[in-house]
Amino acid sequence: MAGAEVAGSGAAGAESPQAQAHAAAAAPAAPCGFLVLDKPAGLTSHGCVSRVRRAYGLKRVGHGGTLDPAVTGVLPIAVGAATRLLPYLDGAKAYRGVVQLGLTTSTDDLAGEALERRAVPALTSAELERALAPFRGAIQQRPPQVSAVHVDGVRAYARARRGEALELAERPVTIEHLELLAWDPPTGQLELAVACSAGTYIRSLARDLGAALGCGGCLASLRRTAALGFELEQAVPLERLELSPPPALLDPLVVLAHLPRHRLAEADLAGWRCGRTQVACGELVGFLVEGDPVVVVGPDGNLAGMARALAEGRLQPRLVLDASG
Repeated sequence: MAGAEVAGSGAAGAESPQAQAHAAAAAPAAPCGFLVLDKPAGLTSHGCVSRVRRAYGLKRVGHGGTLDPAVTGVLPIAVGAATRLLPYLDGAKAYRGVVQLGLTTSTDDLAGEALERRAVPALTSAELERALAPFRGAIQQRPPQVSAVHVDGVRAYARARRGEALELAERPVTIEHLELLAWDPPTGQLELAVACSAGTYIRSLARDLGAALGCGGCLASLRRTAALGFELEQAVPLERLELSPPPALLDPLVVLAHLPRHRLAEADLAGWRCGRTQVACGELVGFLVEGDPVVVVGPDGNLAGMARALAEGRLQPRLVLDASG
């Protein structure tokens, strides 16, 4: 079966099926699930992953969506086999940020070199609302020069640090919600709530809003309040990792509840574990669109993997947990 990702396969014939089943029952299950961290300022996303690895004693840990060191808030972490489920999560994100008007920097935030300072005009909340209106919906946005965007195979931030002047291309993003929360004329700072698609840079939004107002702008502070379907209310502080036991992981089936689900019959389990195409269960027939991701659970109700919907109600395995052969 081409294209499926497998986990847990071994050499055929090394042990009897009875011995394998006994060993699987006796061995403790490896941690598998999601953790939502409330990332503190001053730590990289990779640094958070290292802390999680130590806490759970695992190497297989990954994060969903890099946060700059200065940014705080929701950092989804996948532990164990759940790292393979990150592509199936909702990529939308939400933030609360403070924009500093009257200042342009090399990084579009306060961490960069000041390039230009201008007086902030006397602005009313109504005028700010009119300035924000063009940024709502589907827009074209130019990423910051110091960003993770690839330019000829090299990250933009790496080239910027070498002193290269980059003219990054605009790309489409969607800002689904943009709300003015507060405006402080004496400091020239305004607070925004933003819900946006993956790939949106709030630093770019701050820069472009300042340009639209004619005084320049940059991002003063940022906190992510939602990412990949996780909310800030689910997040645990980094210090919680120092306690024993570490925080309980979120069940992948709960996290993937937004996707259609197929339950394997006992007779289909062996074929699934070998990567064979399955016939979708009755309630999915006529509902699925070709290419849709589908959660597959075993007869026992536990996660068995992920499939891709094919034509005529068939499911192609894409990720097979506990594969055989």
